[in-house]
Amino acid sequence: MSDHTIHYDVLIVGAGNAACSAAHAALEKNARVGIIEKASKGNRGGNSALTGHMRFVFNGLEDIRALVKNTTDDELRTLLERMPHRTEAELWDEIMRVTNNQSDEEMLQVHVTESLNTIQWLASKGHDWTPAGGFKMPGDNILLMNGGGYGLQQRNFTKLEQDGVTFHYETSALDLIQDDRGHVTGVVALTPKGIVKFTAKSVVMACGSFEANPEMRARYLGPGWDTIHIRGVPFNTGDGLRMSLNIGAMPHGSWTTCHASPQDVCLPKFTIPISYTTKKSYARYMYPYSIMVNTNGDRFIDEAEDLRGRTYARMGRSILAQPGGVAFQILDAKARKMDIYPTNYDTATASKADTLEKLAVELGIVNIPNFIETVRNYNTAIQPGTFNPDRHKLDGKGTAGLTPRKSNYCLSIEDGPFEGFPVRCGMTFCFGGLKIDPANAQVQHVAGRPIGGLYAAGEMAGGLWVGNYASGSGMMAGATFGRIAGMHAAMAALQ
Repeated sequence: MSDHTIHYDVLIVGAGNAACSAAHAALEKNARVGIIEKASKGNRGGNSALTGHMRFVFNGLEDIRALVKNTTDDELRTLLERMPHRTEAELWDEIMRVTNNQSDEEMLQVHVTESLNTIQWLASKGHDWTPAGGFKMPGDNILLMNGGGYGLQQRNFTKLEQDGVTFHYETSALDLIQDDRGHVTGVVALTPKGIVKFTAKSVVMACGSFEANPEMRARYLGPGWDTIHIRGVPFNTGDGLRMSLNIGAMPHGSWTTCHASPQDVCLPKFTIPISYTTKKSYARYMYPYSIMVNTNGDRFIDEAEDLRGRTYARMGRSILAQPGGVAFQILDAKARKMDIYPTNYDTATASKADTLEKLAVELGIVNIPNFIETVRNYNTAIQPGTFNPDRHKLDGKGTAGLTPRKSNYCLSIEDGPFEGFPVRCGMTFCFGGLKIDPANAQVQHVAGRPIGGLYAAGEMAGGLWVGNYASGSGMMAGATFGRIAGMHAAMAALQ
């Protein structure tokens, strides 16, 4: 090992939203902060560029006024007509609903009660939000981060650099350093110049989960997951989890489930932050207004059981289970006439034909008569009601006597030209992580006590998500527990 040693009060591993939030909070306590990041400077920031919003509690205009610039109160009131509030009780119920009541209640309580405080704290760091558009927007929140997650991260980097934080790029953490008491006192890392010891009084682990590690995906998620494509960066290979488990950190949460959503069949093996400057999105979230069929022409899931923001993170698992891991979103001309396609469908892999038979041939559906029968049965099963594609409200226009049923947003498929969009499972992150004390984000040991000097946030902190999650929740949790981790890591370091 090189004799070269670099010291900080607080060392943060990772450079995503959670890590940057931890750095902001540690700086508030006047700690000397360093960040080590596996990626290059151009590709820094993990998966935080993927999303456009955070899901937080708000009780009305007074809570969001300070977040939005260049918007009048009247414009905000108009926005709030669609979604007037999300109370603490509503956010609690929403997350318990999507996780089948399996979310860690202590973590969820902190996540819920601190979400608005954290959003307003982020605004004090120079971040701002813009009103979300109409029903064509893919989420079910009313505010988007200015510039999306990519814009948020660029502002984070600029401010942290101005505030004196040192970033070490292309630096991969290898092992945690402990003293004779078992307290974590730093990290051994591989840098472009060799192996370097980074020492610190506190270490915050915020370097993501193991979604980019095929071996760990196969080990924890099961067959088929080792070959999927990643909707994110290639750098999150579980290093922080491995290092922490090696010194006795307690695993926590759902290690067999993950965030997996419908993505264009041409999704690359990985996407990285640099690609977001091209504004190309592979997300394919029109499924609630479509029917999805597999290569045999069968439907396999209720496409609109709930709002898109509460189902998309589990839809990918169902698609992966289909033959070839592929499905097709099928719509007819009415969807185009209604102008409900998100703009990213302009670059989607797609087939279009005047008849369903020709569409099936174009898409490669192998059992064309079965596909035609599937569409016919769906059309017949649609019940009376008014189709309303509002992303904030279910319209109740469903089917009867159909298996699987479709609960909402039913549009018949009978008017040509018909369109089909092939999709695959794209994985974003894994739900398993480390057990932390929600009050201070300190990592807990398998012996039932905290590990001195070690904190975790972001997707490294397990327990909140089980099987599914609600859109924007990961970024919100990353900022919330990142802030908590950075604050308490700095307080402990400076005692």
